[in-house]
Amino acid sequence: MIDVHSHIIFGVDDGAKEIEQSIAMIQEAKEVGFDTIIVTPHYMEEYYECDKNVIAEKMKQIQEKMPIDVQILQGNEIYITNRINELLEEKATTLNESRYVLFELPINAEPLNITEVVYQILEQDRVPILAHPERYPYIQKNPNKLIPLIEDGVLMQCNYGSILGIYGKEPKETMKKLLEHQMVHLLGSDTHRPNTIYPRIPQAIEEVDAIIGEEQRKIFTTVYPKAVIENTVIEDMETPIEIKKKGFFGWFG
Repeated sequence: MIDVHSHIIFGVDDGAKEIEQSIAMIQEAKEVGFDTIIVTPHYMEEYYECDKNVIAEKMKQIQEKMPIDVQILQGNEIYITNRINELLEEKATTLNESRYVLFELPINAEPLNITEVVYQILEQDRVPILAHPERYPYIQKNPNKLIPLIEDGVLMQCNYGSILGIYGKEPKETMKKLLEHQMVHLLGSDTHRPNTIYPRIPQAIEEVDAIIGEEQRKIFTTVYPKAVIENTVIEDMETPIEIKKKGFFGWFG
């Protein structure tokens, strides 16, 4: 399996603090079946602004110190900004220097510029990947807001931890609906610390398999992630299905 979203690089964001934590998480990933991890430290202007060259040096330090046979590739999780293409030319990076760009939204406020930023990414022949859509309250209230984005070419990456309820009931229920309605393309750990997400991956896989089946889940954990790291086009994706609102009490009534 390939993990497309992780915070295992030490000392650059709210993820691993020391190199020992980085190595511990990589060991955990190996034990549950990952052979490749894309490191995606936050890049947020005026907050997390670690240059991609610094990330590369820290990756080198980890690889020099660890005996674990896991491929580590470079990326970023970029906080939405109208300067996203400039950042990608200067300090941040796509996933494994591919056309695929992982970006995130504010948790508690719906951004007004998401369509503009998506088009900026697409105009540069890049593919936007939205990190953990199930965690945004405004998506939880109306998951169908993702459909126009998917139709424009945005891929959706959900977190393993969400289906386990790690982030609460709403993200869990929303991710379940997204899986059932063909609005998920990639799964990622979004791990920040040892002994948190990776040891529970087998449980998360069981939950996902129960919803969409093992074959489809493998597409999200291996087939599509492989296309990302190899910079190939993802084809034959399922068409998203509109979630029907039930009654007067919301999407999950």
